[in-house]
Amino acid sequence: MRPTKRDDDAVVDLLDVILRDGAVLEADAIITVADIPLVGLKLRAALAGMTTMTEYGIFEGWDWQYRRRARDEFTGEDQP
Repeated sequence: MRPTKRDDDAVVDLLDVILRDGAVLEADAIITVADIPLVGLKLRAALAGMTTMTEYGIFEGWDWQYRRRARDEFTGEDQP
């Protein structure tokens, strides 16, 4: 039997790598009208799974609040 690779496996593999390892996207753009620069944009985005984000200290405050809220709901501490 010969190994085969389906075309849709590439998308799943790419998504797995991005969620596990993360990716940083950077873009610079200048909006001009009549060769006159009007607006400059500098964009930076980090894309990763929440586990990876919290390992690198991104969304650390959000993660702490989310876990506390989930714990309180589970234990019933926030109910009167």
